Amino acid sequence: MLEQINKLRKKGQNELNALNSTDQLPEWYYRYLGRKGDLTSLLKQLGTLSSEERPAMGKVINEVKQELQESFELRQKTLRETNLSQQLGIDDLDVTLPGRPCTTGHLHLTTQTLRRIYKIFQEMGFQVYEAPEVESDEFNFQLLNIPEYHPARDMWDTFWVNDEVVLRTHTSPGQIWAMREYYPEPIRVILPGKCYRFEQITPRSEHQFFQVEGLAIGKNIRLTDLIGVMSEFAHKMYGVERKVRFRGSYFPFTEPSIEIDMSCSCGEEDGTESSGCRLCKYTGWLEVAGAGMVHPAVLRNGGYDPEEWSGFAFGMGVERPALLKHNIDDIRYFYGNDLRFLQQF
Repeated sequence: MLEQINKLRKKGQNELNALNSTDQLPEWYYRYLGRKGDLTSLLKQLGTLSSEERPAMGKVINEVKQELQESFELRQKTLRETNLSQQLGIDDLDVTLPGRPCTTGHLHLTTQTLRRIYKIFQEMGFQVYEAPEVESDEFNFQLLNIPEYHPARDMWDTFWVNDEVVLRTHTSPGQIWAMREYYPEPIRVILPGKCYRFEQITPRSEHQFFQVEGLAIGKNIRLTDLIGVMSEFAHKMYGVERKVRFRGSYFPFTEPSIEIDMSCSCGEEDGTESSGCRLCKYTGWLEVAGAGMVHPAVLRNGGYDPEEWSGFAFGMGVERPALLKHNIDDIRYFYGNDLRFLQQF
């Protein structure tokens, strides 16, 4: 076996010295030092030797393995340095040339969608109003007609800073801020911002997302005004061919309340009736907003007399309109930081 070991060592050294490219190194390594290499095979043969010969042969094999490992690392370093020297000799550097410009970025798809929404509602007379992202329990729930015992709180399970401070679950608290600032004037504002909920992350829901709240307060405002505004938004955002559906619903801070759905884009490619996809849960419709007439209690908490004033409010996501507009089937792409996705928009 000793003669076999010496032959293997000599053969390995000769083949290693003959290599002239780093691309050839892995093949040599696996042949001699890999888990199924020649040295490993010799180690497995130690069991056939006597108990007196086994320790000596094992020591010799390990010495050869160490020697070949060191020779491999040295050869690898030498070849890399040689390749680098050759490349530097070929690629001459002209210091008088202008520097290469940095690649410029662009607005995130969410920001682009927000700005498109701003423009559409601006054309309808709405202005942008910003409200706090971290709210008190009073503004996030109580002033919106959601007391501590109200079961609707279960729909807005969220991230609490302490017993009184919470990351807002929706942009609706901005209604109170706007009403208390603008009273006794009429109001027509949209309130954009990020919201947080303790939700399971799926193709259609995230634990953080953007919303745009809308609020209009005035004299003799009716539910038909709300339906007209949302229909106009849908047609300007997606085109007149987009179908809009209104359903009765319930929210503690609006009465009556409605849900607004838009036809999913999954049936657009072949021009047929939408048959459904995982984004719309195979219904052909995607919920994009909740809305309704401002509840009298909320009007009163904002400083307005519900006997004299009325208004409507709506809250829509920002990522879902982008999903519909660009035929994206997974909301998780928005915050996955994958440039392959982001650079498309």
